[in-house]
Amino acid sequence: QVQLVESRGGLVQAGGSLRLSCAPSGRTFSSYAVGWFRQAPGKEREFVAAISWSGGSTLYADSVKGRFTISRDNAKNTVYLQMNSLKPEDTAVYYCAARLGLVTENRMEYNYWGQGAQVTVSS
Repeated sequence: QVQLVESRGGLVQAGGSLRLSCAPSGRTFSSYAVGWFRQAPGKEREFVAAISWSGGSTLYADSVKGRFTISRDNAKNTVYLQMNSLKPEDTAVYYCAARLGLVTENRMEYNYWGQGAQVTVSS
């Protein structure tokens, strides 16, 4: 069992930046692909970004390409989501998720989930 711990989200003005982090509790992360997903009120949880276990492969949703960057530091056992040029439509609860195997956008293929971090972008 992998328990994922996310950093706190926050409130930021449109155009601002925020970085989220995700780390496993009591387990090394280096063998897992990790994804970030988000869920706005009344909407389904959607894919944001994902990174392979090595960091050599990344995937992004079209809505965040060029603004968000996913990265990982396996020495620190942590995955990051750097969010720049934030927009009010980025407001959501952000979840990190992990799986053994190839990186994927499909949330159904992730086995382990964090508790979620609220990100609110004001206009």
